[in-house]
Amino acid sequence: MSRVGKYPVELPAGVTVALAGNILTAKGKLGELSLALTDKVETTVEGNKVSVMPKTKDAASRMMWGTTRANIANLVKGVSVGYAKTLEITGTGYRAAVQGTNLVVNLGFSHDVVYAIPSGIKVTCEKPTLIKIEGMDKRQVGQVCAELRSHRPPEPYKGKGVKFEGEAIRRKEGKKK
Repeated sequence: MSRVGKYPVELPAGVTVALAGNILTAKGKLGELSLALTDKVETTVEGNKVSVMPKTKDAASRMMWGTTRANIANLVKGVSVGYAKTLEITGTGYRAAVQGTNLVVNLGFSHDVVYAIPSGIKVTCEKPTLIKIEGMDKRQVGQVCAELRSHRPPEPYKGKGVKFEGEAIRRKEGKKK
């Protein structure tokens, strides 16, 4: 039995949710997002709460119960507050800058890495070694972070590379003489 799915999603002030068929749409101060719902769960909107219940007692319905509830909660938080992640760049000469709709990152390669910022994502660089990524969609923010990190993941010997702010890199000892 799902422990997450049985709790309804509370809608904060300023957020409206509409259910049309199997498409749930949330509107808030940051914009509008929609979610395609599966036919294994039943979603109801009553007042300022969204409830999710499985249609049958089979395993697939119970699995989708908690997943659907979590996705709806992410949708509601995204349109009301939004999501933000910060990446740190560590290494000599490594830096980042926003140029128009592109993020230009120097990661020690013979060329700069030019990353096209997708729509719905806001990228800022307060310092050349910090990249702040903000957006409504939690999955899209995480995907942008993962793509930037994949160009130069942090290495265990010197810790150089792109990492999340506050991420602990397990360090290894170098060669001994």
